[in-house]
Amino acid sequence: MQKLTARLSLIALVVAPMAAQVQQLATPAGKGSGEPNLSVRSDGAVMLSWVEKVAAGHALRFAVREGDSWSKPKQVAAGDNWFVNWADFPSLVALPDGRLAAHWLVKSAKGTYDYDVHLAMSADGGDTWSKSLVPHRDGKKAEHGFVSLLPNADNSLSAFWLDGRAMKPTDGGHGRGAMTLRYVEVLKGGELRRGALLDDRVCECCQTSAAMTSLGPVVVFRDRSEGEVRDISIVRRVAGKWTKSRPVSRDGWQVAGCPVNGPSVAAVGKQVVVGWFTAADNTGRVKLARSTDGGKTFAEPLIIDRGNPVGRVEVVMLPDGAVWMCWLTRVEKGAAVRARRVAEDGTLGVAITVAMTGAERRNGFPQVVRSGEQLLFAWTDGGVKCASLPLK
Repeated sequence: MQKLTARLSLIALVVAPMAAQVQQLATPAGKGSGEPNLSVRSDGAVMLSWVEKVAAGHALRFAVREGDSWSKPKQVAAGDNWFVNWADFPSLVALPDGRLAAHWLVKSAKGTYDYDVHLAMSADGGDTWSKSLVPHRDGKKAEHGFVSLLPNADNSLSAFWLDGRAMKPTDGGHGRGAMTLRYVEVLKGGELRRGALLDDRVCECCQTSAAMTSLGPVVVFRDRSEGEVRDISIVRRVAGKWTKSRPVSRDGWQVAGCPVNGPSVAAVGKQVVVGWFTAADNTGRVKLARSTDGGKTFAEPLIIDRGNPVGRVEVVMLPDGAVWMCWLTRVEKGAAVRARRVAEDGTLGVAITVAMTGAERRNGFPQVVRSGEQLLFAWTDGGVKCASLPLK
């Protein structure tokens, strides 16, 4: 397997003529929208959420892909004291019983990074929403964000987030000390249970990502050692207990600051894939590693892009074990949203250019999900844009 991995890692990045099959879609999001997030309901319908500026400040809105068009947008919440950020964005998911759950971020004090996570539920398809609740109960004026929401089979909701309650404030920065990774389950009535500290020292502002395997939930994140090595780690819940975090792969990327470039995880059964960006040895690379035992161990990673990638990755796993990966890479005039298929045996497909965009922070993080026999993409370029790609 290692020889195959090494051979495949040397395959040059090729832009596919298949890009012509990418269809740009009308967007339901308004002018100046951003921070898109995609998710899929149990019936296969795709939900797109985003943030828009409104008279009252900012609003979290969403639309559902119905056939070949988007539904009329609905509003989850709005406020004049939100924390709105290109990298730490809201999300929307559907639970097995049909309820929707959404999160957004609200300022808690005057400090730049003093903000709380707010969660709300809807039992009527998003027409009305419950009063928001805060899943962390530390009461500290500190950073709480980079949330991953994961529906559970019992209709509870797992929430993972980065928590700065142990950090000491500094002027204009994230603070000094250790950012932590924490977890709680939210029940139907809003009750919280099984709160846990999953890692006591993680990278300050890289996204988390969670997935459900047949053995239980997993969450991946960028870790942070005492020596400032910031590689990707995983925590799993096995037989009701959380494991200690362990590296997905040892890149050895030593960087004295957060790269704001978190990993992405997807799972089908016991198969788990993790995609991420690293610049170890001063060389930017997008990587993908696969596990066949629920995330306990991983094979040597494949290199998906070693040209000039920005990162900001997203992965989707298909029922046959193939993976589609989406990321940003620099090109002569800005950046490209790229996608690439990786077969279960590690064979790399050619890279497809989904759209041209920019690499600036305002261009955010591309998103991708699978719905039936197509992929749907969302990204930010002067507003939220969308596209689709047939899988057959």
